[in-house]
Amino acid sequence: MELNLLPPKPDQLTFLVKPNPAPRSAEERAALLEDPGFGTVFTDHMVDICWSDRGGWHRPRVQAYGPIAMDPAAAVLHYAQEIFEGMKAYRHADGAIYTFRPEMNARRFNRSARRLAMPELPEEFFLQALKEFIAVDGDWVPSGDDQTLYLRPFMFAKEAFLGVRPAKKYNFYVIGSPSGAYFSGGVKPVSIWLSETYARAADGGTGFAKTGGNYAASLLPQQEASAQGCDQVVFLDSRGNVEELGGMNIVFVMKDGTLVTPQSDSILEGVTRSSLLQLAADRGHTIEERPVSLQEWRDGVASGDIVEVFACGTAAVVTPIGELKGAGFSDEQPTGSLALSLREELTDIQYGRREDTHGWLYRLDA
Repeated sequence: MELNLLPPKPDQLTFLVKPNPAPRSAEERAALLEDPGFGTVFTDHMVDICWSDRGGWHRPRVQAYGPIAMDPAAAVLHYAQEIFEGMKAYRHADGAIYTFRPEMNARRFNRSARRLAMPELPEEFFLQALKEFIAVDGDWVPSGDDQTLYLRPFMFAKEAFLGVRPAKKYNFYVIGSPSGAYFSGGVKPVSIWLSETYARAADGGTGFAKTGGNYAASLLPQQEASAQGCDQVVFLDSRGNVEELGGMNIVFVMKDGTLVTPQSDSILEGVTRSSLLQLAADRGHTIEERPVSLQEWRDGVASGDIVEVFACGTAAVVTPIGELKGAGFSDEQPTGSLALSLREELTDIQYGRREDTHGWLYRLDA
């Protein structure tokens, strides 16, 4: 059976809903939500919107989650025109479902699209797609401690052709994956391996875009980090300045309370990082976004000028860094209380346990 939702506003699309003919039962869903892990369980439906150079954005629908039919010559398979976002849906104590600063994800999505020569999705369509998805699969948003429904909007080139040019057909999707606590035993400091052989991104490249190729480039260095007994890898830019981890931003806390985070055209602008820095500024901390050399990092830790180092991102929120290892050295990193205090404040806002004074929460089920 196909259903149409309420008539759209002028700045909205008319979504067609094609319910999954074999959705999981309430009992099956409850069992999966008890311990969902991360990124391995998926909801019953997904959003799909088409784009073509002739028709623009069209055929918006919510349909059964399942395989995507694709021609072997689809441009994404050969020329990697693909972008995505990562965000979460939170169930509050009253049952309402919210997400966090989605307009920032929508704008970053379009920055990525521009860099990959892909069509931009209007922000109102991006937000509507999230709401349409939750309207059908809202029951998949878990209510356990530190549990969320991870949302993955993504877009790729679907036109079948072999030729080096931007594609003329794309599809935008949203899928959802219920997720448990990122740290099952509580937040613990992680060890970081310094990659000096490999680069994550180049000057003028795609480092600021959330595109799969950047993450593919980080996988071999991550294997190297694991072989060295480290949890994560950190990259330098072409000038020897600290860039970011494979999938997280990095922040240094100075002894005078200043928070310093690397600034570079090749760094992904993190929504979590931006929010943490704002909360720190609200407390009176000075914020500096500027280049940070590896030497400054190591010297600062050795001298005591740097008193805390942490990584941050959507999945883990905040991760203290306890060790930096590289070829021929191992530096213990100072840990403190600020990172975890900011993490608690941010997650309290996201779950509705603390007042949202900045208006960051966006209700999805209303």
